Amino acid sequence: MAVLNVLEYPDPALREATSEVSEFGDELKKLVTDMWETMYLSKGVGLAAPQVGRPLKLFVADWEGNRRVVANPRIIEAEGTERGDEGCLSFPGVFEGVSRPARIRIIYSDENGERHDETAEGYLARVFSHETDHLNGKLLIDNLSALKRAFIRKKMSKKSRS
Repeated sequence: MAVLNVLEYPDPALREATSEVSEFGDELKKLVTDMWETMYLSKGVGLAAPQVGRPLKLFVADWEGNRRVVANPRIIEAEGTERGDEGCLSFPGVFEGVSRPARIRIIYSDENGERHDETAEGYLARVFSHETDHLNGKLLIDNLSALKRAFIRKKMSKKSRS
């Protein structure tokens, strides 16, 4: 097991296109193990492969015992809206109110390539939506007002220079 480096905004790799996971073998399982270790050490509830410099459609998430490895996700239904605070390991120290679907239906494969069709509600739906955004190059700040985006960009660029 290895702790991976979590990329922080404004690293351009966070915006790169990702590829579908096509091989569900030992290499993927090692990456998943390393992502779990990294996420737990960072005290996160989700971590997407692009955040650790791997341009794959893959994330891990663990919220209240709902531990999932999610590859090639597609959110096929979204209902309602809930606003809640979100943080992101790529934006350390930033917590902002973001509107997300209250309930989603998501289709994905796990680390063994087994397909799942799952409905998630509340905070788990938020986590799945947030991490799926990462796989599409969309970041936490993209869900904020222009003023908040500018403030966070300035804060993060100061941090990256120090």
